[in-house]
Amino acid sequence: MGTETGAGSAKADILARVRAALVDAPADVDVPREYRRGSDMSRDELVDLLVDRLVHYKAGVEVVDTDQVPASIQQLLTAATSFVTPPGLAQEFLGELASDARRVVDEPGHVLGVMELDATSAVVTSSAVSVAESGTIILDGSPDQGRRAITLVPDHHVCVVPASTIERLLPSALERLDTTRPLTWISGPSATSDIELERVEGVHGPRTLDVLIVKDR
Repeated sequence: MGTETGAGSAKADILARVRAALVDAPADVDVPREYRRGSDMSRDELVDLLVDRLVHYKAGVEVVDTDQVPASIQQLLTAATSFVTPPGLAQEFLGELASDARRVVDEPGHVLGVMELDATSAVVTSSAVSVAESGTIILDGSPDQGRRAITLVPDHHVCVVPASTIERLLPSALERLDTTRPLTWISGPSATSDIELERVEGVHGPRTLDVLIVKDR
């Protein structure tokens, strides 16, 4: 066989240098992962903390009882010409909206394309877990949350957050999740900044986020 030349030779040289540099490297060590997990905050305190963080991120927030959810969603969708929901969203959350002509259900037999989603005014979903300290809502693609696309394309996201799913800290929230599922992490409406630090909203997701925190227990 001939001697390696060009890119092949350079690659071999780089790998040889890496191996030489690692000859006296220390053995792998266990990294302590003593993250804070517990919380001495009450359920009401967790709700208040999450509300504070979401408001800071410019999200609309309302704390409601379960039987108030349909009316709140209906109010938030007053101006919507159409809205999409995942197939497993609880009918009790929708009330009369369950049979609304504006409602489009994204389901296996009727998966909406990007153009169809872009033509809808809003999306309504539930959520898996929320992190109060960072104001982060996590969706895991369950039937009541749907595919990631339905929460990334429409301009308005109405998200139902059961109070019982709120954790104070991220490690505790992760313990409640199957991290092999397609997770969507939401911290306020879509926003970014240009080179002059001017805030721009709606660049890569919904421009408006409304959160209904449900006092489920």
